[in-house]
Amino acid sequence: MSTTLAQILDGKQLSAQVRAQIGEQIQAGMGAGKARPGLATVLVGDDPASHIYVRNKRRACDETGMQNFHIELAEDVGQAALLQQIVELNLNPEVHGILVQLPLPKGFDYDENQVLATIDPAKDADGFHPANQGALMQGTPAPIPCTPKGVMQLLAESGMELKGKRAVVVGRSNIVGKPVALLLLEQHCTVTICHSRTTDLAAEVANADVVVAAVGVAELVKGAWIKPGAVVLDVGINRNADGKLVGDVEFGPAAARAGWITPVPGGVGPMTIAMLLQNTLEAAWRD
Repeated sequence: MSTTLAQILDGKQLSAQVRAQIGEQIQAGMGAGKARPGLATVLVGDDPASHIYVRNKRRACDETGMQNFHIELAEDVGQAALLQQIVELNLNPEVHGILVQLPLPKGFDYDENQVLATIDPAKDADGFHPANQGALMQGTPAPIPCTPKGVMQLLAESGMELKGKRAVVVGRSNIVGKPVALLLLEQHCTVTICHSRTTDLAAEVANADVVVAAVGVAELVKGAWIKPGAVVLDVGINRNADGKLVGDVEFGPAAARAGWITPVPGGVGPMTIAMLLQNTLEAAWRD
């Protein structure tokens, strides 16, 4: 087997470039009399990981000069109070993007679908509102879910011509798997979605020019499965038995076969926040 390593698709570097561009756009836009974009984050409960995610999003807002509004609610605040908070943010003209950090606390009868549907579709920074998901299905303009949008920007960095290529998406979530499959279809890929009941995952991956792994199982996709020269985009973030952060792809052996690959950490993850800011900026200045 060749020991030549794949080119790294560096999400940390690309996201820094995107954030810098957003900062420049905000400065120029405000100088021309445009509104300062504003992102509202709503955090329910005390989940440590959710607090870290929201803190990183707020820090990114500060770096780019975007206004940020943050609402913290007790885990037992209840569905009605949470929905009322969202309605108030919908009505706030300084708020252009709204993000409710998921998952919501378990055991308190929250309906995440209703929560997402209550967000004004025009302020849906995450792209999870059913109207926006329907627009993605139809190929009409709407906020695109942040992680899939980041995946597509990283894929563009590889320079691969996507038309006619075979793409395999491992994972069928509404947040990543299904949206990224639709975006790949828009680029004229032939797309296969794989999941826990796929009978021969290795064979499916072996035929793929593009592999997007988004299933949340550490190193599920083996390096030996990767087609030589393929682009591998690893959305997974898992801790292995040694406590090390790893993706859904067996990185070392995969990097020896792939043409391009994203690392974990530092690949798709940083792009998610950059795309969140981009969605908010687009919402603020949408004609």
